[in-house]
Amino acid sequence: MLDAAGLRVMKAIADEGTFTAAAQSLGYTQPAVSQMVRRLEERTGTVLVERSGRVVRLTEAGALLARHAEQILGALDRAESEISAIAGLQSGRVRLMAFPSSSATLVPRALAKLRREHPHVTVQFTEAEPPESMAALRAGSVDLAVAFSYEGTDAGRGEDDLAGLEVIDVLTDPVMLVLPKDHPLAGEDEVLLADLAADTWIAGCPRCRGHLLTLSRNAGFEPDVTFETEDYVAVLGLVAAGLGVALVPELILHTVSHPDVVVRPVSPPSRRVVQVVTTTDLRRVPAVAAILEALCESARELGRPTTAMTGSSGGHDTSS
Repeated sequence: MLDAAGLRVMKAIADEGTFTAAAQSLGYTQPAVSQMVRRLEERTGTVLVERSGRVVRLTEAGALLARHAEQILGALDRAESEISAIAGLQSGRVRLMAFPSSSATLVPRALAKLRREHPHVTVQFTEAEPPESMAALRAGSVDLAVAFSYEGTDAGRGEDDLAGLEVIDVLTDPVMLVLPKDHPLAGEDEVLLADLAADTWIAGCPRCRGHLLTLSRNAGFEPDVTFETEDYVAVLGLVAAGLGVALVPELILHTVSHPDVVVRPVSPPSRRVVQVVTTTDLRRVPAVAAILEALCESARELGRPTTAMTGSSGGHDTSS
């Protein structure tokens, strides 16, 4: 098998004309150059250099190898430069996937920070709800996923989905009740979920709908889900029109509002945890680590961070 050192020797011999001059240009000894040439000839199974006293001449095979060496070594040098740039955060690309409500709040702040501090790092961004984002991460389609889980669930479809992944909890997101402003309970400071058993409901994404069903059943009733939409602007519009009530994560209310709805805490209280998920190996990539740090800082700016910059494989980190 050919190696870069051997190729450099062949190019140096072609450029300098003697083993001694080639050795001096590379900082090797002349015997070391001779030995490397012999090793290349053994590996290629042919004579590469014809020796005549102190003068050497490349054979046809040797000249061919020297020509290819110039191209290959140039490519290796360019690769080294690009890798150094990535390692130094002078370039690099991160593929990020996030659920929609985070892409209006948490993610923009993080991307703005990344651009300020590392302007040559690019981010390829797509939206998806968990657990689809977990599947994309496992398939190698993305480097980082911003996901969420409600109490009693995880970001995947089950614990097996998260095995070998690093899950970093970054934000605690309370779940709020949204009511029409003329609802009989709109004046309450806090609303008992059980008092809404007779109301119609508007549900969000499949995971959010499942959370609503769990909470309602624990409160002793089966919710009458009349409308389902993943568009939270539409959710508030439906609530404002008196077509139902809804549970909405507080994070969404940072960017979405409606004058004809009121937002109240619900009892018993509930929350979801916003998480950044990656792999142990990817977390060591400088650009991935940089955007993870930016997401954690963005969570701190939003006021409900749950973790520092730590994490563990296949589990949650909730250190403060």
